[in-house]
Amino acid sequence: MLKKTIKTILYSLIITLSLYQTAFAEIVEVNFAYVGEVDHSALLGARQGLEESNLQGQFLNQKYNLDIVSAKDSQTHDFSAYIAVFTTVDADTFKNLATKLPDTPVFNLSLNDDVLRTACFNNALHIIPSDRMVADAIAQWQQKEPDSKASAQAWHPDFVKFAARDLNKRFTITHNTAMNDYSWAGWVAVKMTADSVARTQITEPAKMLNYLKTDLAFDGQKGDTMNFRETGQLRQSLLLVEDDKIVAEAPVRGIAKPPTLDSLGTLDCAK
Repeated sequence: MLKKTIKTILYSLIITLSLYQTAFAEIVEVNFAYVGEVDHSALLGARQGLEESNLQGQFLNQKYNLDIVSAKDSQTHDFSAYIAVFTTVDADTFKNLATKLPDTPVFNLSLNDDVLRTACFNNALHIIPSDRMVADAIAQWQQKEPDSKASAQAWHPDFVKFAARDLNKRFTITHNTAMNDYSWAGWVAVKMTADSVARTQITEPAKMLNYLKTDLAFDGQKGDTMNFRETGQLRQSLLLVEDDKIVAEAPVRGIAKPPTLDSLGTLDCAK
């Protein structure tokens, strides 16, 4: 009984000391930049991710900040203070940013054209699905349901599995609107980076870029282990939606070849 009491006291002292050290440890500030339209739904998602990351950061002495930069000002803006840059810009502006910031993760939250993927910019990370991914998902579903007119989406406000229900609820309460593909992409970009900071203590953009491209394993509330292809595209499942109802998920079981996330979209860089 005495040994048990001593162990309990020691454990309590260790916890108290740990909390004391945390309380007085220096706060690490991590800065993000968002480049694009201020009324874009991707920015709402990024803000949702920022809020959730800062809640977690209170216990880890980490604080996350988000600066907003217009596409016009992005050509002259100093991005040296940011661990990552999130964008909703046109293709030319995106390519210019990726070229200007070769050692910084530059996230694409809105552009779905395949050319950006096969160009394989070393620091370009595409969260939003490509045109080819969407087309492959629909083709798989139509092999099973030929008469279906379903579309393929990254997200849907009625998705409930894998804690998606909770994410949708949090987002709707905070922003008074439903989460869509773009707001999900914004949330993912912030959360995967902030979670990586919490896990690894990396605060330098070049090291973060390497980690995201080589060691990332992120769920995104879809139930899959997401990571990035050589093209910079995020591997992910897609939701098949008809009449605004989720009818299936892709890769479509029994149809997809290979039966993995790599059945959706282009895998390789242009030669």
